[in-house]
Amino acid sequence: MSLGREYRKLWAGNAASNFGDGISFVAIPLLATTLSTNPLLIAGLSMTYSAARFLVVLPIGAFVDRLDRKTILSVANLSRAVLLVLLAVLVATGTASILALYVVFTLIGLLETAADNSALSILPSIVSNKDLDKANSQIAATQLVADEFVGPPLGGLMFAAVIALPVAVTGGAYGAAALFFFALAGNFRPERLNDQPPSLRREVMEGAAWLVRHRLLRALSIVSGLASIAYMMPFSILVLFAQDILGLEPAGYGILLSVSALGGLVGSAIAAPLRRRIGYAATAAGSLILGSITLIAISLTDIPWVAGLCLAACIMHAVVYGVCVSSIRQRLVPDSLRGRVNSVAKLFGLAGLTLGAGLGGVLATTFGLAIPFLAGGIVFVPCALIAWPFLRNWESSSPDL
Repeated sequence: MSLGREYRKLWAGNAASNFGDGISFVAIPLLATTLSTNPLLIAGLSMTYSAARFLVVLPIGAFVDRLDRKTILSVANLSRAVLLVLLAVLVATGTASILALYVVFTLIGLLETAADNSALSILPSIVSNKDLDKANSQIAATQLVADEFVGPPLGGLMFAAVIALPVAVTGGAYGAAALFFFALAGNFRPERLNDQPPSLRREVMEGAAWLVRHRLLRALSIVSGLASIAYMMPFSILVLFAQDILGLEPAGYGILLSVSALGGLVGSAIAAPLRRRIGYAATAAGSLILGSITLIAISLTDIPWVAGLCLAACIMHAVVYGVCVSSIRQRLVPDSLRGRVNSVAKLFGLAGLTLGAGLGGVLATTFGLAIPFLAGGIVFVPCALIAWPFLRNWESSSPDL
């Protein structure tokens, strides 16, 4: 990496946090299945997590534009560490319940919303515009290694050994992330454009109005909402699909997720050069079509290695699309509005995740565990059809890209 010392600190904090995410991505659903086998309750965990983030995303965006973003990153990760350690104690003492899991997971979601927005908003203050694609790709690659390649199999193996262990290790990873973020040098509090007394409602509306007026980012926010529905319908019940359709044990489920991360690594490696070669429009729209094909293919198989390959391609599409959209938004949004515009854009995604999780549980319960994958694949098609013309028009009017 050659993007500077402060970027390396941000990268390290993200890596530690993502390592914790990877372990919890396996450990939390597996822990939930020891407390309940009801598909609606399992899917409802993801739905509640997304709904909580949905409710706070707008005011958090305003605070990201008011406060030092470094402080938000540090405090949010330290708080997540404390929550996970407390949950580990409940699990170790046999007093954990599905209700306690819902409460902890919901609070973690609130804190993750603040951390994610701050990390997105702080990056353009650390690297130049020309390096955004590269920085976002490196962060995405590290996220995949930690979040889906290293974390999941370790989470599955630790869960098989001692149920409370992966929960405690996740808390330690978040604590390490807090230290890296705290070490960032400088003040990352954005300048206010006026001297009016702060009004949360007015500031949120300023960010929303800016996004609504921007045709490209408005369209991409709508696409993100639809894509989130398509993504969450199958992934909210993936642990049950892996167990009941693919016949995998906890360790096998973790390995399945880690194998899928290989596709994400490919996506992070090709996103920036592919974008430079064929442009944002073809790269983003093509990745959405790939997502459609892979989810439909998964709905038609019960062979673990086939599902693993398809999941790898699906994760690759998500990484490529995510790098494109993140870089576009970071290029176009002024620093003083970045937190609020990010939060409004995220609102569409969270609404989609919440709706998708609920639909995934209902579809799986009513029609079978393969149907959410088929439905997700179908929804990705209009996403590509919407994104293509807006991105193409923007590229044609921006020769400096």
